[in-house]
Amino acid sequence: MHEAQTTPDAATGDDESSAPESARRPGQGRRRGARSGRRLALDLTAIGLLSVLALGALGVGGVAVYRTLYSPAAFVERYLSLLSSGSAADALRLPGVAMDSAELAAAELPSTTSEVLLRRAALAPLSEVSVIGERVRGDVTEITVTYLANGHRGRTQFDVEQDGWIGVAPAWRFAHSPLSAIDLTVRGATRFSVNGFELDTRQVAPEGVDADPLVPVSMLVFSPGAYSISVDTPTAQTPGVAVLSDAPQKSVPVDLQTEPTPEFIEVVQDRVDEFLASCATQQVLQPTGCPFGYFVRNRVEGAPQWSIAQNPEIEVVPDGAQWAIPSTRAVAHIDVDIRSIYDGRLNEVSEDVEFFLTGKITILPDGTASIQVSADQG
Repeated sequence: MHEAQTTPDAATGDDESSAPESARRPGQGRRRGARSGRRLALDLTAIGLLSVLALGALGVGGVAVYRTLYSPAAFVERYLSLLSSGSAADALRLPGVAMDSAELAAAELPSTTSEVLLRRAALAPLSEVSVIGERVRGDVTEITVTYLANGHRGRTQFDVEQDGWIGVAPAWRFAHSPLSAIDLTVRGATRFSVNGFELDTRQVAPEGVDADPLVPVSMLVFSPGAYSISVDTPTAQTPGVAVLSDAPQKSVPVDLQTEPTPEFIEVVQDRVDEFLASCATQQVLQPTGCPFGYFVRNRVEGAPQWSIAQNPEIEVVPDGAQWAIPSTRAVAHIDVDIRSIYDGRLNEVSEDVEFFLTGKITILPDGTASIQVSADQG
């Protein structure tokens, strides 16, 4: 028997799957290597672009954070936000807001300027705040804002300078305090209100109750801010005056002339009528301290009898810091018997006596009124 013989070719056959890669397709390995290289290059390029985009995003985010939290404009916006929310005490604590005596002097404001209005109760609404300008001039950055202060549109510029660092971010302060002042004179009253917050000039004036009522009282206010000043007391009133504080470290003079209330005029009328009625009880020709009298050359028989035939129609007008009664006509009536020295004849006199009076009215520290009536000699 013959055994079949196999050859290497018969054992392995010519199947390409068992042949080496380089033996299967000439040049195929080089093409695949090139493709792998291109993919690696594309991947690296994509990674590079993503890194650039990420760094760009970080840069944009950093600028946004700086603008929102750490820029000079953000510092001013923080101050205005505190005013808008009524946080007067926090606004006053921001660097560069409060003023000491040297800063008051530099701003030509009185050293006795009061801080009584730097509080929540005296603030009016502040809204629609917008930064419209930012300019660097040396070490100072000028920030310009617009706003709506209690219905009044305004525009204010603030000067801001760097005040050290907060970590890697700059800190800021006002180079010039944003506070300003109102110099207020109130005629005819000592009590007044600012945005509904009630005050008395004698509380604000350094001299207290001895203060001259015609000397203005100076009060610091936040800028920007709207301040409505009015008087509403039993004796005096005003429709009020609006003051827009829109310029830091400026003094705004306000001269407020009040008008007497109808109730006050009625009280003065009653007191004058009572005074004249008391004068009429004096049974003499010339009642003491009274604005009327009767003159005769003959002898009076018995006691004269006075009455008031027509009371004056009282007006009350401003008189400096107080009030006055202008010249006013009235009529008294006298009944008296007069005997003639010449012939002894008795005459029964019944006569109206016209007279004019004026008066001074002083509001006392306790709120009561002192009224002095006298004859008008003019």
